[in-house]
Amino acid sequence: MTSEVPVAPGEGWSHWPAPAKLNLFLRITGRRSDGYHLLQTVFRILAWGDRVSLRVRSDPAIERIGTSVPGVAEADDLVVRAARLLQSETSCKKGVSIAVDKRIPAGGGFGGGSSDAATVLVALNELWGTRVPVDALAELGLRLGADVPVFIHGDNAWAEGVGERLQPVELQPAWYVLVDPGVHAPTAALFGSPELTRDAAPARMCDFVSGEPLGNAFEPVLRRREPAVEAAFAALTRIGSPRLTGSGSGCFVEFATRESAGAALAVLPAGLRAWVAPGATRSPLQDALDTWRATAGSPRPG
Repeated sequence: MTSEVPVAPGEGWSHWPAPAKLNLFLRITGRRSDGYHLLQTVFRILAWGDRVSLRVRSDPAIERIGTSVPGVAEADDLVVRAARLLQSETSCKKGVSIAVDKRIPAGGGFGGGSSDAATVLVALNELWGTRVPVDALAELGLRLGADVPVFIHGDNAWAEGVGERLQPVELQPAWYVLVDPGVHAPTAALFGSPELTRDAAPARMCDFVSGEPLGNAFEPVLRRREPAVEAAFAALTRIGSPRLTGSGSGCFVEFATRESAGAALAVLPAGLRAWVAPGATRSPLQDALDTWRATAGSPRPG
């Protein structure tokens, strides 16, 4: 799940983390008049993910070097669309070359495309000096996808609406065994499934805090439709209580320590695409941004 970024060290490149996420639960409570579904979820940012490399150009060209997701044309790539959106909204005359070191599997519900786009917006806002305030930057991100704002803000969060109404939450340290069943779950088709529960009773924060199992609305649909997802759940049941993340096929089990997660990983079937990743208390992107500003002496945007 790794690929090398085809760029030489230095030469004006800067490198930025694009962390993955988990949905610790996902409930659909209704539907808006425009067809968008109303959600409740808790986003957990992981201290693991992709890396986005950027080199500012003096001309306005925006180019992608290599590919981020196989089969996705450059014009359709979220990292390119994010750069063009920020450039257009701010009338910036600079451009950028973009390369993505892809670790997050596509279609797994781990937020890779959204996180890559958020990293481009956050980092270019700094590198281009466009100084868009974070809330306005999140509104731009929402145009690209419902998960983009949480990565821009960088906090673990309780989310409602279409996923854009965010309330930061403190989560206990945790480690996760993650599994990629290799199924690219089609989000639009899943939202249109007649089997999907769209009118769940709204959950309360206290329900989540108390540990009440709140489930993922897409889990029963995917487990029935995709044998690989059902097989992943069967394997993970040996080590804990598996959950689905987002509307993708990715599954996970939570552990309190790195040691317990590692021991659980070791007993899983050898052919399963599984690995261990830690939960973050704050997005690695925000830490990188703070480090960049401290080194460059750049002020925080308003």
